[in-house]
Amino acid sequence: MGVSISFVSATTEELDRAEQDPSWADQFHGELYSGDLYPMPGRLYGGPDRDFAGLQFLFDEAELSLEFVMDGFQILEDGTLFGWTAEQIDGVARELRATPWERLASHYDPERMAKQDVYPNMWRFDPEGRLDGLEATYEELVAFFGEAADRGLGAFMSFSF
Repeated sequence: MGVSISFVSATTEELDRAEQDPSWADQFHGELYSGDLYPMPGRLYGGPDRDFAGLQFLFDEAELSLEFVMDGFQILEDGTLFGWTAEQIDGVARELRATPWERLASHYDPERMAKQDVYPNMWRFDPEGRLDGLEATYEELVAFFGEAADRGLGAFMSFSF
């Protein structure tokens, strides 16, 4: 399974309640993914899944301010659930929309990423395929953050390991 990060949209009210009542947040977040539909209808959902560290490497190299594991606010003490306010989502959406993929791709260095053990450290095995995968994940993130920002939503970010 591995380590992954995912986002699902949340209202300001849900995030406020989650901050006040982490046990409610844990249960509510789980319910968003239960049942036959994944996630619940009407919820925006996006990766970066297992590509978070590869994208983070590119973000850092391109000097973008987004930091998956540092942004947002911690909801669960075990570090598996975070909240991102509508303002944070809007700021990230603006930055991502202003950053063409080509700017990030110019920093792709599979040899260096492998040497630095950037998770999941498969960069040497299929460098072109991994770059294509990062691009698809990036486009998914741009769409998620953009649509969430357009709707005035925040998000829950889960960190699974």
